[in-house]
Amino acid sequence: MSAPNAEQSAPRSFTFRAIAAGSVGSLIIALGAPYAIHLIRGSYVALDFSTPGAVFLFFILVFIVNVTLGRVTRRWALSAGELIVAYVMMIVASAIPTMGLTAQLLPIITAPYYYATVENDWTARLHPHLEKRGWLAPTDELAIKHFYEGLPEGQSIPWAAWAKPLAAWLPFICALYLVMMCMMVILRRQWVERERLAFPLTHLPLEMVRGADARPLTPFFRNPVMWIGFGIPFVLGCMKGLHYYIPSVPVFRDFAQVLWFRQNQKLIFRMSFPMLGFFYLVNLDTLFSLWFFNVIFQIIAGYISIVGTSWRENLGIYGSPSPFFAHLGMGAMIALVILGLWTGRAHLRDVGAKALRGDPKVKDSDEMLSYRAAFWGMVGGLVFMWGWLWWSGVPPGLAVFFLAGAFVLFIGLTRVVVESGLAEAVASTISAGFVVSSFGSKPFGGAGLTSLAINYVWSSDIRTYVMASSANALRMADIAKGSRRPLFPVMWLAIVIAIAASIWITMVLAYSKGGVNLNNWFFIPGPKAPYQWAVEKLQSPTEVNWMGWFVRGVGFGVMWFLILMRQTFVWWPFHPVGFAIGSVWIMNQLWLTCLVAWFVKGLIVRFGGLRAYNFFRPAFLGMILGQFTCNGCWLIVDAITGAQDNMIFWI
Repeated sequence: MSAPNAEQSAPRSFTFRAIAAGSVGSLIIALGAPYAIHLIRGSYVALDFSTPGAVFLFFILVFIVNVTLGRVTRRWALSAGELIVAYVMMIVASAIPTMGLTAQLLPIITAPYYYATVENDWTARLHPHLEKRGWLAPTDELAIKHFYEGLPEGQSIPWAAWAKPLAAWLPFICALYLVMMCMMVILRRQWVERERLAFPLTHLPLEMVRGADARPLTPFFRNPVMWIGFGIPFVLGCMKGLHYYIPSVPVFRDFAQVLWFRQNQKLIFRMSFPMLGFFYLVNLDTLFSLWFFNVIFQIIAGYISIVGTSWRENLGIYGSPSPFFAHLGMGAMIALVILGLWTGRAHLRDVGAKALRGDPKVKDSDEMLSYRAAFWGMVGGLVFMWGWLWWSGVPPGLAVFFLAGAFVLFIGLTRVVVESGLAEAVASTISAGFVVSSFGSKPFGGAGLTSLAINYVWSSDIRTYVMASSANALRMADIAKGSRRPLFPVMWLAIVIAIAASIWITMVLAYSKGGVNLNNWFFIPGPKAPYQWAVEKLQSPTEVNWMGWFVRGVGFGVMWFLILMRQTFVWWPFHPVGFAIGSVWIMNQLWLTCLVAWFVKGLIVRFGGLRAYNFFRPAFLGMILGQFTCNGCWLIVDAITGAQDNMIFWI
């Protein structure tokens, strides 16, 4: 009788207990993240690609729960694959409760009614277009008023008033998530196996479970170097948390700034321990390019402020405050995506051959979806989104360009995250500003501009979304045993849990406390901004901005040159990602952290080689875990004590 092979004897990954653990974690994130951001107003746990809440819960699951189960009986402990399945569900869920969807959706669709005044004239300029498509937003005045101001005593949440808008929006959101997941299935092999991108955000969870099949307490947690790195942000963060309660406790300041260029510009010095950890996992040329291009862009901005030249164009509040940098960055992002697809054209031909002709030579059995399902899911989802945008008021031809701009940014930012470790990445502009600048505001009309404004729900401050979570999930799925096809319904389970629970808790908080008393940004300036932008365009219609086209062309050309040089010459020191993302505001916050990571890693590699790099690597992973664990612990403390605004770390 032959012995079973490794695949047969390996523990299964998609088990009931793994999915149950992931579901519980997703539910905690979906309920806890809105509660933390709106009521406690402490450290963010689900605002960015770094998914701090998921990392914190995963630490509890792996280090406390799983080790305890393993000590009771080895059979009870979850395998490495099971743990990763649970983590995948949590990072997918993290993309939904706050910045990714819910904290945007509910306030933005109600803001044009609640904040309408005689002065802003929204009633005349916006309401007719919304009422013509009555399912886009609630219309019950009392339901909207109480959402922002709280319910009178004895009244219950008016769920019926929200039934139509949620029924209109949720199919669109599901189509968006389907397209994102299908695109990542199509690109996975190119990014993971052919280009071998770094995927820095996956290193910590994979290291935490490495060896879990043999022993629940994995080598990562037995490494004293890791605990030294863990202790630095954890101890400093705890001192800051205690300072809130006991002001005599000294506090570590991770932020400083100086004014330069005749006091016109701020030079920010910020140290982010998680970003230091993520950056350590990235190539040195990528790190150099990130901080170098940002410093160059800051110097250019300072020089422009001294000269006194200005470019006045309202592209919306998100992205770069300078239209020049916004257009330049958009051109660079278009080049990053298009040339990236061109580089992977052989793989994409294989995907097309399998999807359209069923080519038996192309294997897709190791993908989450077959290439045929991924291709037609992507096409069907995009067609549905296009039709929905047309129904919502965007002219059909312009809706194509709006969708194209949005997905250029989604794919481009995802590429930036998985290649550079920039877990706090943002884009230089958004698709609404891009299309209105490119074609003028007149072709959109009042209905189109109103629709673009309300579609800020999913296309504006894109600091987290399901596509990036899916990319990291598919990279980590390599550890899962057996077929990966169950990953697709498992991820959708996390999405459903996150949408349902986050909408419920946000409604409960808003109607019980009053939205204007919750997180200020998400309920006051954030929801107003899209409609202020749209009304400005209605009052002062704009033509095609040819200068914007020219600057985007320059950005595209410079990016093309950087990519060509990098692919041609090994010695070329500049990575294209640095140029694509260097002008955004978040890099102004992180340039110093990036510089420190580049300098420290350069010294370690130069004088210690690969052995020294591997020796210190757990310390930098520990910094990520230490800060996120500190944030999570203090949120729990603050929830118990009722404290507010005790933010330990911002990024």
